[in-house]
Amino acid sequence: MNGATGGATAGAAPDAGAISVVGIGADGWDGLPEASRRVLRAAGVLIGAPRQLGLLPGDCPGERIAWPSPLRPAVPGLLAAHAGRAIAVLASGDPSFYGIGRTLAEAVGADRLRIHPHPSSVSYACARLGWPLEETETVSLVARPLAALAAVLHPGRRVLVLGEGPDTPARVAALLRDTGWGGTRIRVLEQLGGPRERILDATAAAWPHERTDALHVLALDCVRDADALRLGAAPGLPDEAYEHDGQLTKRYVRAATLAALAPAPGELLWDVGGGSGSIGIEWMRTHRSCRAVAIEKGPERAARIARNADALGVPALRVVTGPAPEALAGLPTPDAIFVGGGLTAPGLLAACWDALPDGGRLVANTVTLESEALLADAHRRHGGELVRLAVATAVPVGGFTGWRQAMPVTQWSVTKRSVTERSVTKRSVTERSVTKRSVTERSVTEGSGTQRPVARRPVTKGSEEG
Repeated sequence: MNGATGGATAGAAPDAGAISVVGIGADGWDGLPEASRRVLRAAGVLIGAPRQLGLLPGDCPGERIAWPSPLRPAVPGLLAAHAGRAIAVLASGDPSFYGIGRTLAEAVGADRLRIHPHPSSVSYACARLGWPLEETETVSLVARPLAALAAVLHPGRRVLVLGEGPDTPARVAALLRDTGWGGTRIRVLEQLGGPRERILDATAAAWPHERTDALHVLALDCVRDADALRLGAAPGLPDEAYEHDGQLTKRYVRAATLAALAPAPGELLWDVGGGSGSIGIEWMRTHRSCRAVAIEKGPERAARIARNADALGVPALRVVTGPAPEALAGLPTPDAIFVGGGLTAPGLLAACWDALPDGGRLVANTVTLESEALLADAHRRHGGELVRLAVATAVPVGGFTGWRQAMPVTQWSVTKRSVTERSVTKRSVTERSVTKRSVTERSVTEGSGTQRPVARRPVTKGSEEG
């Protein structure tokens, strides 16, 4: 389909106040459907990158304006300066796929946009490679850290990478070599759909090109080096994956903790007493839209958390350096909170509880008796689950093997419920208790006449109930 999305009829005159967004590829004007051409010819203002504006012929008479840099903060003012005129914004490929469409929707609202998509570079790449689009992972490195790529590297996976500039393929190859993925095949697909289309092909270990065409997509066939640490997609990464000073939620307790926190796409976690950052990092690895804030009072540990986040593919993890509960002030409202340290700090647990919205989850771990007493009291007041996690590891004992017990971890997990919900739950429990009592009383009353209940003999093997 080449029609506009957003409520307008393809090729029709734009609504008053509407902004047309037209996707264009490396094939330029020749690759555009007639509906998109009509929109561009009718526009009084044409906004885009210089490369995109240069693809338009002379019969598009609108005023041509190149995006300033940085782009995002300039969008509202630039559009407001041309209010009342027919505006058309040029975008690479599909504007709604890692493109300007999202920025415009956030700036002016999706209802004002009339989007005319073009095939995306990812669609072209999958067509050239014969890869199923729905099974291919895509990562954009445009204005994003290179470290984000690490989270999607798994043996046998196919990954498409949207590059930011001519040096992106060389930077990706260096990252792969340095992190145990040197055998990965890299193909750089340049100028897809255009007359100068070209494919470069080599492994990460032997990548020879320092620079490529700026307009490209990288295709990765992931191959892990034999001696590289295996990192799965599920929580509970090996402890060896983390740089730490001993302050680390160990692997099996970490997996149980993430299960109790139950991350869902788009949710935000506070990791209070971040230590090495493992809980916040693995929360974010469960889905690319999950977010986390690690709060750590020690500057050295806070820097270590940031390094671990980069190494494990979640560079967007936010690290706040300072003591809790003071450092919690002003943070965005969390969907879940994990407290892994500092439970005895005055007011910490209460501050975390107060920060949670209705339906939010709180999980706290401890190994000390003092903190355990606090969790037991919180469990009495707020409910939830109180469990003890014990892990033992088989170790050599002379010529034999025995179990070495780690310190048991007490864990409290709870979902915060509104006063109304708690009242309804309490009333429901009370009603069930009253109903049960009524049935018991009725049974006693019915059995209080001349007939007495008949005592039953225990049934033993080989006997029958008589």
